[in-house]
Amino acid sequence: MIISPHKAFISFHHFNDESSKILFEKIFSDYTKAFISTSVNDGDINPALPTDTIRNKIRDEYLQDSTVTIVLIGSETWKRKHVDWEISSSIRRTKNSSRSGLLGIILPSYPRQDTSKYNPYTIPPRLYDNIKCGYAKIYNWTTNARSISQWIHEAFLRRDSIDPDLSYPMFFNNKSGNQWNY
Repeated sequence: MIISPHKAFISFHHFNDESSKILFEKIFSDYTKAFISTSVNDGDINPALPTDTIRNKIRDEYLQDSTVTIVLIGSETWKRKHVDWEISSSIRRTKNSSRSGLLGIILPSYPRQDTSKYNPYTIPPRLYDNIKCGYAKIYNWTTNARSISQWIHEAFLRRDSIDPDLSYPMFFNNKSGNQWNY
């Protein structure tokens, strides 16, 4: 079955995982056309803007056209307020946009001994809540375009069949420490 590419927004830790995001886009958006990227690139948004302005720009200019949000999960992705805001904005229906499907991909830089397991308290909490309720799924990094395309399509289908969990409190600042807790 051939799946038309969906518009996908990539959420990630800009400082730590920019190279992984660039590689991911190059392989799956540019070369194999597994998705169409609607992501923010370095320099697209002035970091000196007020927090609410940044949040609104991401939601209204980058997430509005996307149908799926992909969270690339590295060692400190869970700590980033922008990742939390992007997940929250993408799974919320607004007057200007429908909600997006959601999935996480664990990067090779994510610290773990066993690739069949991950510590749920070291992935973004809002993503974890949505994995628990069945709205999102999490996968290991791959370079297989067919798998990526299938994961994106399945997330797209889930967006209308399962309600997302929006209960986690919004991050006001970046987090610190080794892991989060409730």
